[in-house]
Amino acid sequence: MLNRIVLIGRLTRDPELRYTSNGTPVCNFTLAVERNYTNSNGEKGVDFINIVTWRGLAENCARHLGKGRLVGVDGSLQIRKSEKNNRTYINPEVNADNVRFLDFANNNNQRKNSQAKRNKQQSNNQGPGHQSKNSNSNQVNEKYNDNFEGDDFEVPF
Repeated sequence: MLNRIVLIGRLTRDPELRYTSNGTPVCNFTLAVERNYTNSNGEKGVDFINIVTWRGLAENCARHLGKGRLVGVDGSLQIRKSEKNNRTYINPEVNADNVRFLDFANNNNQRKNSQAKRNKQQSNNQGPGHQSKNSNSNQVNEKYNDNFEGDDFEVPF
């Protein structure tokens, strides 16, 4: 028997991280996945699929993902059933084994701030009279300006 699912789509909202009663991290998010075919109006439909991640993967997803990010998910399909008011509800979700980040974060300020913090930490660690090793790399970064958006690249799927 085989239960594998592979999806590529964009997050519809920021991930929600919570912890089980025994402290295991679990993260939930919804993925918008475009269908491969068009309807009679020439428009592609979209499916909204619930994704669940656990442990370290859950913490990484909550830390690095946000609404609109493009990701690839590899996992298995899980159906949860619940009953309420004599009705049975079927809730399909994907239990993710692997989540690949397929684009770059849109927050360039966050990258600039983290680079500034690293530079400050390196200069504080070196003490007075030492030339910063990082000054050369800063000149290269300024020259080539590698702040680009994820949409600058085409994904061949």
